[in-house]
Amino acid sequence: MSKKKPQRPDLSYLNLGSAIDVNYQLSPMELIDDALLNNEGCLASSGALAIDTGEFTGRSPKDRFIVCDNITQDEVWWGDVNIKITPENFEGLFKKITTYLNDKKFYVRDAFACADPDYSISIRVITETAYQNLFVNNLFIRPDQDTLGGEPEWTIIAAPGFLADPLQDGTRQENFSVINFTKKMILIGGTGYTGEIKKGIFSVLNFILPIYKNTLSMHCAANVGKAGDTAIFFGLSGTGKTTLSADPERGLIGDDEHGWGKDSIFNFEGGCYAKCVDLTIEKEPQIFKAIKFGSLLENINFYPNTKEVDYSNIDKTENTRVAYPIDYIDNAILPSVASAPKNIFFLTADAFGVLPPISKLSVEQAMFHFMSGYTAKVAGTEAGITEPQLTFSACFGKAFLPLHPSRYAKLLGEKITSQQVTVWLVNTGWSGGVYGVGKRIKLGYTRALIAAALNGELNKVEYKMHPIFKLMMPTSCVNIPAEILDPSKTWENREEYNTKATELEKAFRLNFEQFKEADATKREQEELNLR
Repeated sequence: MSKKKPQRPDLSYLNLGSAIDVNYQLSPMELIDDALLNNEGCLASSGALAIDTGEFTGRSPKDRFIVCDNITQDEVWWGDVNIKITPENFEGLFKKITTYLNDKKFYVRDAFACADPDYSISIRVITETAYQNLFVNNLFIRPDQDTLGGEPEWTIIAAPGFLADPLQDGTRQENFSVINFTKKMILIGGTGYTGEIKKGIFSVLNFILPIYKNTLSMHCAANVGKAGDTAIFFGLSGTGKTTLSADPERGLIGDDEHGWGKDSIFNFEGGCYAKCVDLTIEKEPQIFKAIKFGSLLENINFYPNTKEVDYSNIDKTENTRVAYPIDYIDNAILPSVASAPKNIFFLTADAFGVLPPISKLSVEQAMFHFMSGYTAKVAGTEAGITEPQLTFSACFGKAFLPLHPSRYAKLLGEKITSQQVTVWLVNTGWSGGVYGVGKRIKLGYTRALIAAALNGELNKVEYKMHPIFKLMMPTSCVNIPAEILDPSKTWENREEYNTKATELEKAFRLNFEQFKEADATKREQEELNLR
């Protein structure tokens, strides 16, 4: 017996009640058929739908706005990450984008975010294209049919073909992403890049969960062992977050966005949005096997005269992506909820070659390194970079933080303390010298060190303190050469090592000054308000 088709919901609250061509809750097969009929893309040899997102192949951070009103005025960390826009400008854009869609065919999908029902929010996404709706199906949590149709908590409208007028609408360019916490709505226009939808909801959760649920929102991967021990992996691009969290011996909770509630870790999403550059079945077997019918490939290139993807070809962008439901991964945990973590790993690719391959952090050090979010870019990763370049991204996700980083760090510290979590700093970068002189730490060594931390072996060994960073370094580990555990011993010249280590330690302190200054400014403002 076939399932009854979901009834079209009332869209009058969006000024779309009279729209004629509304396609609600289509199946992945129906969306793929529509995408092909609409000439939005083609099928790759794997069966995945391959599309191009147009002019934008990544997010546009300078075109992301938050409506400044009574809810956000005193809460949001305003600046280069969170840019203000007026309620009036939002209303103007809302009327224009809904008028634009009223005469067009569009797609509507109801979904959820947050796998733990105690924190779940309902979402409705209206998209101009079928491929965007397939992305929403893959990335968010798919609801039961009997929960469909009611008015959602949050609504996203994404119309790549609608362009703003910067002079009238208060935007920087024709493309935009605007979050309104009072209206509980996100408007996205002028860009077909699906990551704007994903990160729009992530930004929303980064605001509402800490403030209203006392829950830490995190840009991290998470997995769980057979004994029920949860581990969290933080890390910026290139540090090995996806690789190291994808462990065949452990179940995957999620690869990117999670919440840490009262007694649970839960995935915000129902899918994965993985990078594809240089993807091979040998390096990333789980991701490679997940690229099949129902998956969405973005901005890839094919080998000439074939539909076989050339993952090494980055002519369009280095940010080639694939979106697929999490159950396309063999060892995925469903529902994606587990107990509070036993271990947290901060991953950093230190191109200066001075950080230990693993070290244990105190609560205060954990908060410091969390707010720092350090890694280093190396030559060749971006145009103009000829030597290692320091990169700090607060909480390992500065671009998505509506609140001041100290708010998240305070929550982290409280949870580490109350739940007795062990925090590790792991250098997946270089040893024996800076990038170009030293060598990258072997992946096998890093895996062995993380395994030793997870199984408790590193709780049984002796530690010594690093003289410059004050980190606690293990002096031994099974199957690991003892000399690499102390990075100073891997350098030929100890004096050169101390100079580089001191340079990095100073950079950490200088970066941290911005947070102290912001806190001081806030205190001064609060004092003025009390007078």
